[in-house]
Amino acid sequence: MPTRTRIRPAKPADPLAVAKLCLAAALGKKAEEALLLDVAQASGYADYFLLLSGRSTRQTTAIAEAVQSALKKAGVKPLGADGVKDGRWAVLDFGDVVVHVFHHPVREFYDLESLWSDAPRVAVDPAELEGLLPAPEPATRPAWEV
Repeated sequence: MPTRTRIRPAKPADPLAVAKLCLAAALGKKAEEALLLDVAQASGYADYFLLLSGRSTRQTTAIAEAVQSALKKAGVKPLGADGVKDGRWAVLDFGDVVVHVFHHPVREFYDLESLWSDAPRVAVDPAELEGLLPAPEPATRPAWEV
């Protein structure tokens, strides 16, 4: 039986790199309305907030799980996670980076953008996200199908 080698993303060097890895994983699941806020000056517990939306509770759960998986593979352990299975508002705490994944109507209701309106928005060029995540492994067929 052939052995598989796992390709893992590099461990992020700083909080901004962690935030970009989170963003790359979320966009891989078609997250919408991505907004990265630099809250370092306004918050004592995080440097960045990443706000994301999904079109359904199922998509919101998939986005949150993809972010968790990508960071786990990169060796970044979450301090906490809440609401992932519910799919309305998932909060993933990676220390210096806190990721909020909302079902769109819930995001409109809580309006965190207004709450953190003084925080500078961080522009991320999509080209910077290229290559942060390893390419998906090709599907393998069970031995009986070969």
